Amino acid sequence: MRLYINLDHVATVREARKTDEPDPVRAAVLAELGGAQAITVHLREDRRHINERDVLLLLKTVRTGVNLELAVEEEVLEFALEHRPVQATLVPERREEITTEGGLDLGEAKRQRRVADAVGRLRQAGIRTSLFIDPVEPTIRVAKELGAEAIELHTGEYANAARDAREGQLVRLRRAASLGREIGLAVHAGHGLTYENVTPVAAIPEIEELNIGHSVVSRAIFVGMERAVREMLELVQAARGRLGG
Repeated sequence: MRLYINLDHVATVREARKTDEPDPVRAAVLAELGGAQAITVHLREDRRHINERDVLLLLKTVRTGVNLELAVEEEVLEFALEHRPVQATLVPERREEITTEGGLDLGEAKRQRRVADAVGRLRQAGIRTSLFIDPVEPTIRVAKELGAEAIELHTGEYANAARDAREGQLVRLRRAASLGREIGLAVHAGHGLTYENVTPVAAIPEIEELNIGHSVVSRAIFVGMERAVREMLELVQAARGRLGG
């Protein structure tokens, strides 16, 4: 399993004072030293945290690869096509939300056409494509039809569930991951995962990539980025070890 570290909230702290620190690029170097297998950042339309400069420097600096999250909007899509990150993950985006609150809505034909066009252009440019979606069977099947190579299952409902409801959400994720793999999609997962709740998700055998940001950045305030990433990686590896890989 690959552990990708999302550094959006390093930039969030920087933007609180509109200054030049903390620098997401420096954080990325430390995250890689801690064992991160790639760096994830979300270039939002309103540039509330990560900006173009950050992405360009990360693309030049990061050794493992950059997973660029972006909305299906022409401006950011053209940016991705020009600069070619290793992976692009298409996500929903609303100005009023604090963070991404759910997966892409692929129910409407018009939206499906827009996503399919974006996926086709990204893949033609040699960029691996993933769709951030809810763990729902019809949406998973549509993602496959639209040409995506991977799906990232939204784990927010699992992360936010009360203790007595969490097992049901975990079952939902297991079924979604199994279906995704069965129909030929690579399966990723992320959103709301922490040191306390990551183990059951990391233990789902079909999931091959986790994207984790806020919890790691929060812990890094106390122990440093390198150690925070290493501790998360140890949890993920322990969960996979119990599966035999």
